[in-house]
Amino acid sequence: MTDSATLTPAEVRRQKTAHRLTAACRRLTAERGLAGFTVEEVCEEVGISRRTFFNYFPSKEEAVVGVDEQSELQRFAEDFLARPSRGWSAVLDDLADLVASHAVTSGLSVEEHLELHAALEREPKLLARFMGITRERDSQLVELVAHREGVPTTDPHARAAVALFGAAIRTAGEQLFASGGIPDFGEALTQVIADMRFLLTDPRKAQP
Repeated sequence: MTDSATLTPAEVRRQKTAHRLTAACRRLTAERGLAGFTVEEVCEEVGISRRTFFNYFPSKEEAVVGVDEQSELQRFAEDFLARPSRGWSAVLDDLADLVASHAVTSGLSVEEHLELHAALEREPKLLARFMGITRERDSQLVELVAHREGVPTTDPHARAAVALFGAAIRTAGEQLFASGGIPDFGEALTQVIADMRFLLTDPRKAQP
């Protein structure tokens, strides 16, 4: 994903402000629900004006979501397509590497991810929003993988790769919050994919 070293100073400042707005909105939503705080409270905490808030997000709901979906996907697509096709097994590795890099550059801590989960539990409509985002991104990932590998979007391998990757993302996320789990998302994701690959390629013969 986009590394902060490639951004201009203005872009870095904008990224940091967006991160602070999202973190504040997630925490307040987890504590009080969306109706329990105002945009003005968020602005006062972050140190910006109400007008500036709306230059970043159209609503508190979108601030909790915290991503510019189209620009995020465009950057992801550019980075993914810049990597040459190396076979279906490498698709999972490339997706994991890029997502893990984003987890680092986004700057969101485990505590902030916990606040996101708490906010989603507090506001079911936000959970529905995230589920919709996930479905749409899965569809877009299938198109992206199919394009790079030179197959139609109906190809079962492209769909299976994205389905496996989605399962790996969910499992790695659960490990972040589990007692004794792997605290680093990128490491957890890499391990989950390695475990999947082992199960799918285990050479041992089935016992009679």
